[in-house]
Amino acid sequence: MRKKTVYYLPGFTAPVILSALCMICSAVARIVWVCGESSLSRPFWCLQILLPLAANMTFVLILLWDGSDRLFRSAIPVWLGCVFFAAKALGFPSVVHTVLCLLLYALVAALYTATVTGCIPTQKLLWFLFGLPMLYHVFVEDRRKIGWPLHDWLPEISVLLCMAALLSVSLAMKKRTPEEGEYVPGFGDRNDGRRLRSLSPIFAVSPYLMKSRNTSQNFLEDHVEITEIERYIVSKRRAGLRNFGILHVLLAAYVRSCARYPGLNRFIAGQKVFSRGREIEVNMTVKKAMSVDSPDTVIKVAFDSADTADIVYQRLNAKVQTVKDAPLDTGFDKLAGAFNLIPGLLLKFLVSVLQVLDYFGLLLRALTRLSPFHGSLYITSMASLGIPPIYHHLYDFGNVPVFCSFGKKRRVYETLRDGTVVRRKYIDCNYVTDERIVDGFYFASALRYLHGLLDDPWQLDAPPEEIVQDQR
Repeated sequence: MRKKTVYYLPGFTAPVILSALCMICSAVARIVWVCGESSLSRPFWCLQILLPLAANMTFVLILLWDGSDRLFRSAIPVWLGCVFFAAKALGFPSVVHTVLCLLLYALVAALYTATVTGCIPTQKLLWFLFGLPMLYHVFVEDRRKIGWPLHDWLPEISVLLCMAALLSVSLAMKKRTPEEGEYVPGFGDRNDGRRLRSLSPIFAVSPYLMKSRNTSQNFLEDHVEITEIERYIVSKRRAGLRNFGILHVLLAAYVRSCARYPGLNRFIAGQKVFSRGREIEVNMTVKKAMSVDSPDTVIKVAFDSADTADIVYQRLNAKVQTVKDAPLDTGFDKLAGAFNLIPGLLLKFLVSVLQVLDYFGLLLRALTRLSPFHGSLYITSMASLGIPPIYHHLYDFGNVPVFCSFGKKRRVYETLRDGTVVRRKYIDCNYVTDERIVDGFYFASALRYLHGLLDDPWQLDAPPEEIVQDQR
């Protein structure tokens, strides 16, 4: 079976910038034109003003932020633009002209979509599809309009700029063939995860019945015996890993568990189930200094399923060190500070808009990488505060499906079968999970595997023998 072609934009090249500028200028021309018009009907406003403006600006945003890996999304504003042209064509006096234009617009939308989604292995057809109508407008149709006032020319200029933008982006496209086993994103996927389409019906339907994370929570109390973990920590510190501790071991074990049980790395968004693949994003709240008055900040660290304990340690410590070196200049602090400047009512509206965008997977990846509400796991250490672990609720905003809290060490005297009394150390871990991502048996199996790693943490020094891929 022939592989699909993947089209992408290789950065902000001259054709890409030209395409974005043409779309912006097209929107400006239409706005200037409508400012000089009076008494326009509401349907006209919706179909001939708001619709093309939405298509223009959506195209620009997709081009600049998703062009490198999700260029196929640009088919959405192209379809919106074709609906605009089709509504305009319905007012033509000639039936034949109307039918031909409708067929042309349908061909443009279908051919562009088929190309950017990889069904057509060449983009050269788009050159003719956009270039020839552009030439026809300039040298045939527009010649009859010579002498018109500039105001009447603005809609035509807007249309020509749209064609120029589409021609420019078709010239800027590059293509590649995906590697064996590589997943190619498509419609329905998000920039932080791919949609799982082969789930059993109960998992596909449950997000519609249990609509929020907060009402879909399961609470789990776990106890981990840490004799081997402490020996492992001592060996790591002797090897030069300064401040290596239980947090690093727990994170490394969780990352390894995601390699074996990838369902742990799923999340719910827009009533759909998604998988993050191999990327595991862990959020953690840290105090910039151990004092009551010290402000909190959030760090987010991205791990890979193949990471060993040493790599987990290096990535986490590098992020923590960044916060310590620039305590007032973290990405999260800047984002929170920007939101804090917005008046309350407007902020409430903005958050509602962000929730809608997040529901449809339209939040910029730059925002979800900073957001503490988006990720694979939120972990918090109560041990550093000297208290037992808490049960922390999941956030309805965002998509974090698991919250882990672990507490201080405690000593327990236990009686063995032969009557011998031994003293052991434990830490308590409390998990709050979104029950909609996997079933109870899956969670139980993953927890047993996690315990096996914590009982013999030296397994975490080597990469996993196999990284299990989540289902499609």
